[in-house]
Amino acid sequence: MVFRSEYDDVAPLELPIHDAVLGEARAYGETEALIDGLTGATLTYAGLDTAHRRIAAGLAESGLGKGDVLALHSPNTLAFPAVFYAATRAGAAVTTVHPLSTPDEFAKQLRDSGASWIVTVSPLLDVARAAAELAGRVREIIVCDETDQTDQTGQSGQSGQTGQSGQSGQTDRSAGHRSVRELAASTAPEPHVDLDPARDLAVLPYSSGTTGVPKGVMLTHRNIATNLAQLYPSMPIGRGERVLAVLPFFHIYGLTALVNAPLRHGATVVVLPRFDLDTFLAAIEKHRITALYVAPPIVLALAKHPKVAEYDLSSVRLVLSAAAPLDADLAAACARRLGLPAVIQGYGMTELSPCTHLVPLDEQHPPPGTVGRLVAGTEMRIVDLDDPARDLGPGERGEIVIRGPQVMKGYLGRPEATADMIDADGWLHTGDIGQVDAGGWLFVVDRVKELIKYKGFQVAPAELEALLLTHPAVADAAVIGVYDEDGTEIPKAFVVRQEQEQEQEQEQEQEQEQERAARLGAEEVVAYVAERVAPYKKIRRVEFVDGVPRALSGKILRRELRDRESADEEH
Repeated sequence: MVFRSEYDDVAPLELPIHDAVLGEARAYGETEALIDGLTGATLTYAGLDTAHRRIAAGLAESGLGKGDVLALHSPNTLAFPAVFYAATRAGAAVTTVHPLSTPDEFAKQLRDSGASWIVTVSPLLDVARAAAELAGRVREIIVCDETDQTDQTGQSGQSGQTGQSGQSGQTDRSAGHRSVRELAASTAPEPHVDLDPARDLAVLPYSSGTTGVPKGVMLTHRNIATNLAQLYPSMPIGRGERVLAVLPFFHIYGLTALVNAPLRHGATVVVLPRFDLDTFLAAIEKHRITALYVAPPIVLALAKHPKVAEYDLSSVRLVLSAAAPLDADLAAACARRLGLPAVIQGYGMTELSPCTHLVPLDEQHPPPGTVGRLVAGTEMRIVDLDDPARDLGPGERGEIVIRGPQVMKGYLGRPEATADMIDADGWLHTGDIGQVDAGGWLFVVDRVKELIKYKGFQVAPAELEALLLTHPAVADAAVIGVYDEDGTEIPKAFVVRQEQEQEQEQEQEQEQEQERAARLGAEEVVAYVAERVAPYKKIRRVEFVDGVPRALSGKILRRELRDRESADEEH
């Protein structure tokens, strides 16, 4: 059967994302749009509207236009939204880059996305320069940092402030690169680009889908703008709300929940560049935060850390967790501690712009563990794992498949991968296993089988396996997700050592012992990977095995490794 949303359908929003979000910015005027949670600098709606239009003019004057891609490589800052909307207003798509990416990882994304411009911050400039050199096609690297220290730290009420949070002025490192403020000083006319919201890309985040290496997810202006309209009946956040933004803006969850959705409806977003518990709690108290969009590790801290009792968190009326599975008991413990009816969840994926399910804001007592009901304009089927043509009903477990205007356009340059995920009738196959109860509540009972979610970030086993095989002492490798003592999923590698060349029979026993001592160890494996990937992708456990289980086709049978891991835990 086909499950449909209880909300009225929403018409596709045929607007560029900058107009969909900032169309009412001038009406909101001097309302605070963004506040730097570290320095107190502010950017009003009028200031954000003016800033992004002027930056768009500067980018267009530099040659950025329709069909181009700009790489936005930055932690959360006041400048991030302004640059994002400026690039889309100039006609470009934005590929968001993890700030902790290595030069090699960044260069791969630059090459794959075709990005010719980079906007970064000076502390990350060395990585951006190295990536640009490796990629070989970047026209310009622009920094968000300001040249004047007073402007940089900012004063409350400076509506044009778009500086980098927590920086102390432009450093020698960024000399020779234009700043975003210089772009905003352009006297060029504002660009007016003829965009087709249904076809033209707004954002190009990278996702591993259900498995494999990261791929560019083509999200059109219509995809992400319409998803905002779909979310609003379930989650009507607007003027007067104060949202704390600590989840990364580069992630589609952060971009939607902490940038696009609140700014579309006149809320105030307090921006933090990273999660630090004391800073996070102090910001809630100082700014009287009303809404927290978080991932499970933050829920754990709110539920159990003793420091929480030292702060006044009474302003919080909403805690929504997504990006990774949340234990129902942990959610209940957090809700009790904060005095909330419930800590609620949402469900989606990058390929779905990203949201398909939410627990409605006005729902006081959702079933424990549910990720919510369908958002407006969305259809879902639960299909039999052995026979995908067979639909299942309430209470039956199967794969979750979704259809709606939020389904991505496809994977950039990968038609086969797109066809594997989206069928001929437009249904996107999530790879997640779930069931629906009689009330329409979805429960995700098993995740995507191969993709690892470390604290909400995607870690593709295939990417780590390919890297491990570049080590001269590794003959074969497989990676799966396992859970540590805190319930966090972490990457574990099963490694087959490369056979050493046979020594001569007359070799002395002492030499044989030295050879055995020199064999590859777990610490070397961990260090080898850590030097080459972003920190969240690091291998955290290693087990040496005689062989990796594979199908006749050569595909790694990760299920056998997971089953063996489960059996070991039971004993």
